[in-house]
Amino acid sequence: MDRMPMYVFSSSSSEMERRLATDRLSWMSVALAPLIPVSHLYGLVMRARSALYAVGLLPSRSLPVRVVSIGNLTLGGTGKTPVVIALATALAARGRRVGIVSRGYGRRHPATLVEVSDGQSMRSTASESGDEPVLIAERCPGLPVAVAADRYQAGRHLIDRFQIDTLLLDDGFQHQRLRRDIDVLILDATAPFGNGYVFPRGRLRECPSAMQRGTMVLLTRTRRAVGVESLKARIRDIAPGMPIGAVDFTPSQLIHLESGRTEHPTALRGERVMAVSGIGNPESFEAMLSAGGAVVAAHRVFSDHHEYSVEEVQQLAGHADELGATRIVTTEKDAVKLKAFSEKTRMWAVRIDVEWVEGFEEWTRVVLNN
Repeated sequence: MDRMPMYVFSSSSSEMERRLATDRLSWMSVALAPLIPVSHLYGLVMRARSALYAVGLLPSRSLPVRVVSIGNLTLGGTGKTPVVIALATALAARGRRVGIVSRGYGRRHPATLVEVSDGQSMRSTASESGDEPVLIAERCPGLPVAVAADRYQAGRHLIDRFQIDTLLLDDGFQHQRLRRDIDVLILDATAPFGNGYVFPRGRLRECPSAMQRGTMVLLTRTRRAVGVESLKARIRDIAPGMPIGAVDFTPSQLIHLESGRTEHPTALRGERVMAVSGIGNPESFEAMLSAGGAVVAAHRVFSDHHEYSVEEVQQLAGHADELGATRIVTTEKDAVKLKAFSEKTRMWAVRIDVEWVEGFEEWTRVVLNN
């Protein structure tokens, strides 16, 4: 597990330091070139796997409830979790008895079934169930959440224990062992297909043609993206007739990790802060803070789902002192782990909400009312 940040950029970083970091990334690209054949092979395997599921040679199972999957084509960082939260909240408001299942990445015992929340109280920690399921449970009071490698098992548990009638499958696009009624595919409009290569050379989990399995594509971060109309045209070339929606993410609250006190995000305008994140797309977090007027003195970037140590949190506090930062600002996902530490007097989490840019009518017709 990574114990040090990947990069630290601050307002005092020289242009030479930034160029050296860019050069390191260029050398990484060269070093990864031998993985191109492996990526092609992986892509072929994923295509064959999907075809075998489609014709029934690989078995899939059904649950006696409506199943809605929200997933990615890439290895994370698309903004899927806020979409899951928004969809669960909207369905519950329409009278659906919603349950949510996830794999629970980054947890200590990934094979076990864990009940994250019974809808009334938290039943596990981020170490036991993963940071994203805990965040989803905290943001969706009243809705049960469970994690398991076998999503059918987790769904069956929620049906038997809570009599749900709608199951949200978090990060379920590739989990074809469980049949679903609706497949929502999330693409980050700023980098929809990563570098164009399938894992391990790139960030794609599958070839873009896999979009044809989807029910609807939802583009995120469209206001920061360029060429959105061209992207839509490419999606429709690959998957003709595919409904496409577009959303952005808006900071709605600052939450003090120690007291739970909230402030409006405009409180960061002109304020010198240190950013901390362990997410799939740290650049988007820093860009959001800067766009809101914060002066980001440094950004400590850790690996996705990073589990923080006492020493690291102490180092963060010391670094903030050196920078003269009035706040340490982090994501809600990181906050579910960082709030367990005592060194959190200056720590604030940014809550983000989904803001529709276009396609809400399609979303309502295809996903909410289907």
